[in-house]
Amino acid sequence: MTALLLYVGILALKAVGAWTYTKRYAAPSANDRLPTVTICQPILSGDPDLEDALADNLNALPDVAFLWLIDEEDEEAARVTGRLTDRYQSIAIRVLRCSSPPDGINPKLFKLEAARQVISPGTLLVLDEDTRLGRVGLEALNSALQRGELATGLPYYRTAQSGFGNLLAQFVNNNAALTYLPILNLAPPVSINGMCYALNTETLAQLHGFAPLLRHLTDDLAVADSVRNCGGRIIQTPFPQEVATTIGSFRQYIAQMHRWYVFALLLMRRRGILLTGLMVLFYALPPLLLWTGIVQTALLPRDSMIVMLFGTLLVRSLLLSSLQRRLTGQSRHHLALSIASELLQPAHLIHALLVKSIRWRTRHYRVYENDRFVSI
Repeated sequence: MTALLLYVGILALKAVGAWTYTKRYAAPSANDRLPTVTICQPILSGDPDLEDALADNLNALPDVAFLWLIDEEDEEAARVTGRLTDRYQSIAIRVLRCSSPPDGINPKLFKLEAARQVISPGTLLVLDEDTRLGRVGLEALNSALQRGELATGLPYYRTAQSGFGNLLAQFVNNNAALTYLPILNLAPPVSINGMCYALNTETLAQLHGFAPLLRHLTDDLAVADSVRNCGGRIIQTPFPQEVATTIGSFRQYIAQMHRWYVFALLLMRRRGILLTGLMVLFYALPPLLLWTGIVQTALLPRDSMIVMLFGTLLVRSLLLSSLQRRLTGQSRHHLALSIASELLQPAHLIHALLVKSIRWRTRHYRVYENDRFVSI
């Protein structure tokens, strides 16, 4: 029973922290005349949703310039971007074909450094190819850049077509706000959401572009550290961007979760003992507490324990649903998959601790440190 009480307490503390930050964050003002914005999207084919995701951004933001960065050998990406360029001739779209990066070089940062050489002065907005950015999200990032050197968004996943896809979606939708937002009431952001962030080209020039970061595997952490090391301020907006990654099998689900957990461990290595301790307390401990409560109830099924377990799960569901509704306009909570997603987290952590190789779509890396990885 103690484990469940502690679990509810930690969850409630994180939810209140996220809710507080969201409430006090000023809504962006609508601005029909945005500054010069270039949305750079490093593209790697392989997801069936790629063309729809790119098209949705074009439909939502027809007055913004797009720069699509594709691999020279990626013929599917060339076909998709070619079709869209022909279909949306009134929108400023440029496709840049990039050579393969040398071994030990981050392919995403390699493309972004190539993009830096050709974009117009103004705002560079980095957006993953599976992420949809709406007008409100763009305005929020633009407003945030008036107060800081880098602005980032908050991801949420749309409902998927497969059970494993929805399991992945529940992991993100359960944890994104509770991970990024609560700590901001006490300290600046630990990292950024690499799926969507913006900075001015002047700031990027002061950082010497992405070139100093090319050997870093976790591009979001590398960019965040670069901004902070130069005295810049990072603004975390609570306005979400929709993500859709097609996960069609258990193997794909495991590969995606393993990559994220390896990245999380790399992040923790670079933080002090106090911050690492807080991350363990608020994010690694709760799944273990929930497991403890479930096992205790199964072994000693007293009425009080059963009531406490069901009460815990009810409170958990209500907190997550209300926060999702606040941030995205609707609850994205699936009771069974949400619980399963949390209970699987210790297994993902152990997997990341034991296996240091990751799969990134068509790429396979062995990871030694954040700035030392090799292709397999």
